Amino acid sequence: MSNALRSRMTIGLPITLSVVLMTLNLTLMVFWIALLARSMGWSAIIIGVAVFGLILLGLSFYLFLMIKEVRLNQRQANFIDSVTHELKSPIASLRLYLETLEMRALSDEQRTKFYRVMEEELERLDHLITQLLEVGRIDAIGEQSEPEDISLETLLRKCGAAACAHHKKDEAETIVYDFQPIVVFARPLVLETVFRNLLDNAIKYAGDPPRVEVHVRIGERGRVIIRIIDNGLGVPHELRKRIFRMFFRAGSELTRRQKGTGLGLYIVHTLVKQLNGRISVHDRPGQSGSIFEVEIPGHLSVSK
Repeated sequence: MSNALRSRMTIGLPITLSVVLMTLNLTLMVFWIALLARSMGWSAIIIGVAVFGLILLGLSFYLFLMIKEVRLNQRQANFIDSVTHELKSPIASLRLYLETLEMRALSDEQRTKFYRVMEEELERLDHLITQLLEVGRIDAIGEQSEPEDISLETLLRKCGAAACAHHKKDEAETIVYDFQPIVVFARPLVLETVFRNLLDNAIKYAGDPPRVEVHVRIGERGRVIIRIIDNGLGVPHELRKRIFRMFFRAGSELTRRQKGTGLGLYIVHTLVKQLNGRISVHDRPGQSGSIFEVEIPGHLSVSK
């Protein structure tokens, strides 16, 4: 049975049950009103309608909670599927290359190629484990260091270089930076975690070849606005709030092309809130792609 069919059947049960109960409630309410209208006064009718109304409200709330719970379970199931795949694939690849190195005599060029692929698979594992650890200690990220003044240009260039290295892209050809000299007072690891994830996502979901722009400006009331723009397919309007939920990934693990766990944007959203900021997603005017806009407190850097 496919994941999509299993999801429809799972969410269909509480919806069907709630609709049936609501229909019965409305039917009983109609008969109650008709019966009381013949034999009793208006006060009894009003009481009956109020009682049935409360029952209907309770059923509606039950339906809402059930759908919310089922969707969370579906996201958790997707998360488990994706993490299982993300763990098993590099491990299987590493085992295959190690067995080949042990069993066959290879040229220096072949060994170098094998070592490079094995290094990439280890980096993939390290990235996954880092994300899982970040979620587990998200409230404590950066607490080992005190807040300090941080140059956004320096930090964003560092995160951009790391994201390009992770995806094996040339930074000069992939990312364009456009800065005002802005300083943010925050814990370095928190900011680095936010923008490392956003830039990694921007390159990952960008077009071919990937093109990413990073704009930094001072907005109203001294708020810093950082926009990370990509040339990908964009984010549909109906998903723009849901993508920041834990475990959420569009589609199913059987059909999606990009690897991931659905944790990166949840981490970003949580940490941006800790910074007293907000994050939103917008269309790229006149072009395909997305704009992830982060707004946090900051100030212009003053040269001495």
